[in-house]
Amino acid sequence: MANQRQGNRGSGARPTKAERKDQARQEREEIQARMARGRRNRWIAIGVVVVLVGAVAAFALTRESAPSASETEAANLLSTAGAEAEAAGCTDARNVGEYQPADLDRPHVGAEGGPAEMPPLSSYPSQPPASGPHLEATLAAGVYDSPPPIGDLIHSLEHGAAIVWYAPDTSGPELDRIKDFYGSSDVGARVVVAPYDYPDEGTAGALPSGAQMALVAWHHLETCASVNLAAAFDFTAHYGAPPYGDEDYLGDAPEPGAPI
Repeated sequence: MANQRQGNRGSGARPTKAERKDQARQEREEIQARMARGRRNRWIAIGVVVVLVGAVAAFALTRESAPSASETEAANLLSTAGAEAEAAGCTDARNVGEYQPADLDRPHVGAEGGPAEMPPLSSYPSQPPASGPHLEATLAAGVYDSPPPIGDLIHSLEHGAAIVWYAPDTSGPELDRIKDFYGSSDVGARVVVAPYDYPDEGTAGALPSGAQMALVAWHHLETCASVNLAAAFDFTAHYGAPPYGDEDYLGDAPEPGAPI
C-alpha cells in the first residue's frame, strides 16, 4: 500500500527544475529554428525578386523597341520606291544648277546685293524654282491647299526643306495619301506639299508639260507623270535636311537644318 501511494504521487508530481529548464530550452530552440526558416525564406524571396527585376531591366535595355506605325509605313515606302517611281513616270533627280548670274543664287530680295523685287519665274533655271533670289521670310512645313509664296518657299529650300508640288487639277486617293502622310507624320517636319499654280507667270507658273508632280530641293528637281507617295518620300527622305532616319543626305542646301 505504501508503494502504491508513492507511485500515485510520482505520476501526478510537478516537473522538476531540471525538466522545466530542458523544456524551455527545447521551446527556445524551436522558436529560433522557425525564425531562422522565416529569415531564410525572406532572403530567398528577396533574391528571386532582385534576379527578376534585373532580368526585366536587362531585357528592356537590350531589346529593340517596336517601330511605330509611321516608321513601318516609311520603311515600306522606301522599299518599293524604285518600282513605284518607274510606274509613276518619274525622272531621275537632277541638279538644275545655280540661278544666273550666280551671285544672285542666294540673295534676299530688297537686301544689299539682291534684286529690288522678285524676278519672274521664267528667269529661274527650273520650273518650279530650286534656288535663286528669295524673300527674307521662310515658309513653314505643312500641307497647303493653295499656292504659297514662291519667295518664302525658296528661302525654306535654302534651309534644307523639300517640296512636293502637284498640278492643281490633280485629285484622287494617291494625292490624299500624300497629304495625309506628310500632314500627320513627323516625316513632314521639313516638307511642304502644295499645288503649283501661278497663272500670272505664264507657262513658268505651271508644272512642265506631262508632269503631275514635281519634287524640289535646293538645286535639285525630279518630275513625275503622276502623283505617287513612295516616289515623293524617297526624294524628301534623301534631299530634305536632315534626311529621314539613317538615310544618306543627297542634297546640298547651303544652310541645312536651319529653321523654316
